[in-house]
Amino acid sequence: MNATETIHPELGREVPVGRIDRELRQLWAEDEARTNASLINLAIYSESPGSLEKNSRAVQSLTREHACRAMLIHIDRENPEATIRAWITAHCHLRSGQKSVCCEQIAFALTGQTKGRLRNTVFAHLNSDLPLTFWWQGELSSIFSERLYSLVDRFIIDSASWKSPAASFERILSALTDAPRLVVQDLEWTRTFQFRVSVAALFDDPVAQASLASVRAVTIRHHPAHRIAALQLLAWLATQSKWSLGPSLDLSDERKVGQVEAFSFESRGGAEIIARLVADPASAPLGKLEITAGDVSVEIDRDPGASHLGRLLRTPGHCLDIPGPADPEYAEDLVAEQLSRGGKNSLYRKILPRFLELLAEKS
Repeated sequence: MNATETIHPELGREVPVGRIDRELRQLWAEDEARTNASLINLAIYSESPGSLEKNSRAVQSLTREHACRAMLIHIDRENPEATIRAWITAHCHLRSGQKSVCCEQIAFALTGQTKGRLRNTVFAHLNSDLPLTFWWQGELSSIFSERLYSLVDRFIIDSASWKSPAASFERILSALTDAPRLVVQDLEWTRTFQFRVSVAALFDDPVAQASLASVRAVTIRHHPAHRIAALQLLAWLATQSKWSLGPSLDLSDERKVGQVEAFSFESRGGAEIIARLVADPASAPLGKLEITAGDVSVEIDRDPGASHLGRLLRTPGHCLDIPGPADPEYAEDLVAEQLSRGGKNSLYRKILPRFLELLAEKS
């Protein structure tokens, strides 16, 4: 995007950056039936062309349930000319069929080197009384630095899109060390939520609980674009079960018939556990989790696009088959789930070391 490009009207009224606050007050004065509502600042950052319009539509959806002051940020760092443009609008939704409850949106298009403009100009328009949730889209760039994340309360990423995930996660880990209060929420981790809930639900069964020490095999089928989600699900299983990572495995024969990754673990009792990740282009983001413990098997599966999970526990003479909800597939719906749950995401911090071990082993 450059300074002369036409912006879609859904971004609202273009205003001088120095007049944003005044123009927002005028926006509310124009319609007394509107009620301004905000519980958080929500900033959405992207360096992809066309992101402002796309993210405006995402905010329209998100504000149905989550009142916020939304700030859309697009930066074209390849354009050498330093410019900044801004637009304001409001996303309104009827409550009880009467008064409109509205959330403010400010969209910024920047070109050139940002230097201090992101913090000193864009962030100057945050509602200072509210926490900041920052949704970063795409690869981490040089913009992701202490000057940015020191201002953020909740940082949302989608590591599925990263070309060099190991290096990017090292930067995330460094940020968590520098800013202990920072909450990082990865949409790949969110995609595992209902699988994790399902494992806990099935292992509530006394027969399954008794078999936990006998787990010898784990298989996770996933879409190739969501390998990180599969690795994070496996890291969760290993961390919660206190499995230690074993020696690397050679699955050259299996790789001839499909994209398979294998990991060896050692249980607390010293038994070997083999875990396989199978990439399948026909799979849902996470398509199947199978855990085998002697003659007990637990299976959780999801068809592409399905709104529910199949959840199955099999033992000799005993079978439990109970469906469960599936996680959303669209990014804005996953973000809405994260905003609804809140919390400090301490479990994600807990599994990160094991996840990084798994990621490094196959990098």
